[in-house]
Amino acid sequence: MIKGVLLHSVSYSGSWGQQLLPLDALIDKAADLGFQGVELMAKRPHFSLLDYGPRECSALSRRIEKRQLEHVCIAAYTNFTADAIHAEIPHSEMQIQYLTELAKAAKDLGAETIRVFTGYEENVAPFDRQWNLVVKSLREAAQRAAEFDVVLGVQNHHDIANDFESLHDLISEINHPNCRAMFDAWAPALQGEDIGRAARKLAAMTIHTTVADYQLRSRHRYIPALVNYERQTPRAQAVPMGEGSIDYGGFFDALCSGGFNGTVAYEMCSPLRGGGNMENLDRYARAFLDYMSAYMRHANQLPNAIKN
Repeated sequence: MIKGVLLHSVSYSGSWGQQLLPLDALIDKAADLGFQGVELMAKRPHFSLLDYGPRECSALSRRIEKRQLEHVCIAAYTNFTADAIHAEIPHSEMQIQYLTELAKAAKDLGAETIRVFTGYEENVAPFDRQWNLVVKSLREAAQRAAEFDVVLGVQNHHDIANDFESLHDLISEINHPNCRAMFDAWAPALQGEDIGRAARKLAAMTIHTTVADYQLRSRHRYIPALVNYERQTPRAQAVPMGEGSIDYGGFFDALCSGGFNGTVAYEMCSPLRGGGNMENLDRYARAFLDYMSAYMRHANQLPNAIKN
């Protein structure tokens, strides 16, 4: 069941050259467009712990409540395998503390979930050591988040466990009720996997999913000596929801019928076709809301599918 649709604040953060909205204005934008909640990026220029203590969180909570946004997710930025060549630096401990402080802030905001990443694979350490570090770190972070009734959700983004089978293995091995999945369709779709099969396997573990649609653009490098072109990895071009190559209808059907009970967030987290001006950003956001409204009408005819 889909409990609500959220706007990821990264969409209006200027991170990809798009127009920037400060966090208060982003809250208003989400409400004005018709979203039911927000996902707050836990770094500047939005929800940074350096800028949001208890007083600031209280003011933000009042603004979110005033605008009648019912759902809040916090998007943390973690990489537990970072700088593996310098093992004397306690990167993992620092990130666990970061998540602990975010869990405290989440409780102040009324947020129940924090999105986390695993780690980028490093060449300087064996894979198993990196896997075990991610498992150990996320388990401890989940234990600490549980003290604030906050659940961590692992997004299939970084190298470690970004395929759906490995993500299922990871969550199972962590084996903590406060560590679940935030499984997305675009990773398995770009990897050439069957996203329906992937969604069914992860559905019961998943508490939130992030949406973005893409078309692939071919890339070739010219080789003068051969008077020919060498094929390169295709580029993923962000396009409005429903205009890309990802079968989101099939993904949501499989996710909901498999036992999903959570929220869906929309993100514009790469350069958009049409540019990053406010008009284009708003057009993409409205296209997502239109798509989800149409999907909800369809899903109401399915068993155990979707509710607002």
